[in-house]
Amino acid sequence: MDLNQIMFLFILAGALYLFISEKLSVDLIGILIILALAITRVLDPKEAFSGFASEPALIVAAVFVLSSGLTATGLTDAIGNAVGKFAGRNQWLANLVIMVTVAGLSAFTHHLMVTAMMLPIVMRMCREHNMPSSRLLIPMATAASLGTTMTLIGAPAFLLANNVLKRSGEPGLRLFEVTPLGSVLVGVGVVFILLMLWVLPKTSGRDRQDDKFRIDEVFTELIVTEKSQWLGMGLAQFQKENVKRFEIVGVKRYGKRISTLDSDFVLQEQDIILVKTSPDELLSVDEKTGLALRTVKKYGEEVQSGDPAKKTEEPMIVQGLISPQSPFVGKTIGEVDFLRTLGVLVIALWRKDGWIYHEISQVRLKEGDLIILWGYEDQLDEIHQSSDFLLLFPMQVRPKKRNKAPLAGVIMLVSVIMAATEILPPHISFLTGAVMMVLTKCVSLRNAYESIEVKIFVMIAGVIPLGLAMENTGLAGIFAKNLSGMISHWDPWVIMLTFFVAAGLLTQILSDSATTVLIAPIAVAFAKAANVSPTAAVVCVTVGAVASFLTPIGHHGNLLILGPGNYRFVDFLKIGLPLTAVIAIVTSFMSLRLWN
Repeated sequence: MDLNQIMFLFILAGALYLFISEKLSVDLIGILIILALAITRVLDPKEAFSGFASEPALIVAAVFVLSSGLTATGLTDAIGNAVGKFAGRNQWLANLVIMVTVAGLSAFTHHLMVTAMMLPIVMRMCREHNMPSSRLLIPMATAASLGTTMTLIGAPAFLLANNVLKRSGEPGLRLFEVTPLGSVLVGVGVVFILLMLWVLPKTSGRDRQDDKFRIDEVFTELIVTEKSQWLGMGLAQFQKENVKRFEIVGVKRYGKRISTLDSDFVLQEQDIILVKTSPDELLSVDEKTGLALRTVKKYGEEVQSGDPAKKTEEPMIVQGLISPQSPFVGKTIGEVDFLRTLGVLVIALWRKDGWIYHEISQVRLKEGDLIILWGYEDQLDEIHQSSDFLLLFPMQVRPKKRNKAPLAGVIMLVSVIMAATEILPPHISFLTGAVMMVLTKCVSLRNAYESIEVKIFVMIAGVIPLGLAMENTGLAGIFAKNLSGMISHWDPWVIMLTFFVAAGLLTQILSDSATTVLIAPIAVAFAKAANVSPTAAVVCVTVGAVASFLTPIGHHGNLLILGPGNYRFVDFLKIGLPLTAVIAIVTSFMSLRLWN
């Protein structure tokens, strides 16, 4: 064994220790791997840093931005709400609809984002239909992980596996080449979980969004704008089309209150609609949708007047807590006159208890009320620094650009088609789509950068040269040769099963990406020596890394649902262990049929 091989083994042992012990974050470990390989001359600097410009890293970054565009335009919310509508009250039907939808979404976006998006929707559905969340959340998270096996971009591990195949001289996988296998795995997984649903407990937990201090709905006033799409529409029809966005509390026309039960009432320009809505819907109100926040429409220019610099500034929306000693307590919002006294507008109000049905200006403030303020940074900073009776907090939601949802969907679809048909290389196709999301303002440049999981990007850039070093030092071949002496006489499907099991066990303590990078080069070298398909072997390793459900710590999606489902560790084993065994057998046989 030469010096480079010895140095690599020391670096590998150190990396494994850090990954398993979690003493450092995965991105920092990735950087340390790169530096160690370059400093010890195991790889030259260009090779050591090659991961940052690699196809897997670029595709992962681009897909994060594309997913952010779908979220920012409300497209993912629309899909989630549609799922809730079609799922119904039956546990089996609800699980079927949720699992199929989640698997389909995870094939093109990050499965953790899909799980996080669907979690509050499923929890709300469980509350509304009195279903135990424990019977829906494990199936949902499992389907999200299985869905990543349906396309090459579903999981970073598949991109890394493809990179290993190309470096070894084998043909790379196309975008939908794994779809036949992934579709069967999703189908088998859905059927298996539905049949085994009875082993899951009947319990319900709480997600972090169930916090008693969470703002779930605010009261605000909307005004129907000129040339609005809602002009001439009956109030009942308006409510039906916006049932997921607004709850109508009242309507006023020319200062006179109109009965919401009036079946003949149709909307006109300047009609005021008093509604309860969620904070994200409040921030998503846009004149382009035919509605505007009444106070902003009426007084927004007055807030801006007198300071030309504000014409280029973006207004800010924050929440302010009325403290017990506040002089505002007992006064109506109109009496306080926030525009004249503080230079900001009150656009909405949240109150923990009680029903609000007056106009905002007539609401008498109470201790503990939260008012949503609209204004500019200098005014809000002044209030924050000088006021001890109005405590300001940022809004923890982002507006949805719903009018751009169709455009975001088209950009995503075109990106996938170009990559699938190889009109452009996949990384170029998805990077182009990500740039178009920003240029068309489906997502802001700032939010696009924020959407990229830097930890995952840097970790991938760090583990790629680790796999490259294993190949360059010849250790992959040595391990494969030793392994060949042990299992080369076994049936090919048993060999595939062995690789699946090895990856499935290792991914319980390492990430799926790290597991794939470490085992895939060995699998390729062994497959060539044993005269079996290197592609089949690598696919088995990768599926073992992303679709092994032995413990709740094997997948981050399982950690998200642990509390909301009120699960115990053993609950994951009950369904995860037999499901992993079934998936392992199916993958072993199908991979040989598809790629041998």
